Amino acid sequence: MLDLITLEARARDRVSTAFYDYVAGGADDEWTLGENEKAWSRYVLRPRVLRDVSSIRMDTTILGAPVSSPIGVAPMAMQHHAWQDGALSTARAAAETGSLMMMGLFGAGSADEVIAQSGTAPLWLQVYLLKDRARSLESVKRSVALGYQAVVLTVDVVRQGNRLRDVRNRWAFMDEADQSAGDPNEIFDHALTFEDIARLCREIDAPVVVKGVLRGDDAAACVEAGAAGVVVSNHGGRQLDGCISAVEALSDVVACVGDRAEVYVDGGIRRGSHVLKALALGARAVFVGRPVMWGLAAQGEVGVREVLRELAVELERDMALCGVREIAEIDASLVARAGA
Repeated sequence: MLDLITLEARARDRVSTAFYDYVAGGADDEWTLGENEKAWSRYVLRPRVLRDVSSIRMDTTILGAPVSSPIGVAPMAMQHHAWQDGALSTARAAAETGSLMMMGLFGAGSADEVIAQSGTAPLWLQVYLLKDRARSLESVKRSVALGYQAVVLTVDVVRQGNRLRDVRNRWAFMDEADQSAGDPNEIFDHALTFEDIARLCREIDAPVVVKGVLRGDDAAACVEAGAAGVVVSNHGGRQLDGCISAVEALSDVVACVGDRAEVYVDGGIRRGSHVLKALALGARAVFVGRPVMWGLAAQGEVGVREVLRELAVELERDMALCGVREIAEIDASLVARAGA
């Protein structure tokens, strides 16, 4: 049984207050942080009955790569503050469960060390473009050459969100343990446009996924620029407080993208039923961040593995209860707005 409240409490006891607040917190009043979770309850499932659900399959593909379930690991910075070998433990757990992992640019673990732990599971590289574009691009190319199957460009950090917990704790985004230390407001390239997406797609020998999209028109423009996928995300409520939740933005993005690219979503996903709702609304897969970090902080690789497995167990059970035998059978008829 997945008890995220207890897991978070265990993790909190094992890390510094500043790091806990860095992971758990959001921007300004943290309204969007809370809204990300609450918004999933505004959608209800419409189960089918009298289907043969004696056998349930959750395996699927993400950008053509086979995975055991549509539940992946979101990129997370500073994992070494949660567990000594940080992202290496997360990568091993993802590989053991057959889950896709996004390796974060600041996840603390070199790109070659992390990919060595991934086995046959797909591994994507999440990046920001830095003001030194030539250096940034060369770094991405080197990582792709190691075997990363896609590049995920995060585009919703044109300014660092006003994270008041971090201000109170005097928490720096990166510290002396990170070789890439620096103020993100200074080192990130804030002049990016859709043409830069097109340029990245031309120069990188791997599919490009754009993360941090909340509007259908923006998603469509990313796809027209060459993106193979988009992640509907508000950065876990850590950037712009008062903005739309991920699930509320999902349908618009799916409608505008159509079948031209894959659509994924992260933000507030805490249950297998949330995963099922996301897929019914048109997402190809979901990505989970904070629960994975709490698992890492509580038990390292074992904790991450248990979070991923338990979410998959919930999804399998909810699929059966909705009369769904495989991922391909999940469609829009399974979900409705609450009260509609």
